[in-house]
Amino acid sequence: MKLLIASDIHGSATYCEKLLARYAAESADRLILLGDLLYHGPRNDLPEGYAPKSVIAMLNGIKNELLCIRGNCDTEVDQMVLDFPILADYALLCLDGRTIFATHGHVFNEQKLPPLKQGDILLCGHTHIPRHTDHGDYIYLNPGSVSIPKEGSPHSYMTYADGKFLWKTLDGEIYDSF
Repeated sequence: MKLLIASDIHGSATYCEKLLARYAAESADRLILLGDLLYHGPRNDLPEGYAPKSVIAMLNGIKNELLCIRGNCDTEVDQMVLDFPILADYALLCLDGRTIFATHGHVFNEQKLPPLKQGDILLCGHTHIPRHTDHGDYIYLNPGSVSIPKEGSPHSYMTYADGKFLWKTLDGEIYDSF
């Protein structure tokens, strides 16, 4: 199984379209979105191509391929226009003998850990900074942001296949792995 993992679209039709083009090009089986789908939030400038209604149409068009987590900018009003569930604070994925605790990062994160066993993966978005850190007892992974990257990072996503995570730009260029 191949997964494409992304976070923080923040209503950008421009970057959502690029992400979905990469999803198709990657031939991934599922798209995991770690929250902040439609709204940019009060701390962020409007992303390029801000058009939440277009993002709604694009994501609803692939609703059966999505697994989504609620971000701090996602609300019940957003759920009313989206045809797939977005209000879960986390999801547990079991892949290749590992448990992945997928969450946005505003509730559970490196400073406030969820219940994790030795070797589990904490998969978060929220910071807009791609990263992987092996903390010894757990591993932290972040795909960065599709539309509003921070600290000089690229517009990015991750893939998971055959036990390996790859960080990629929206052009599909691999720039990190774990």
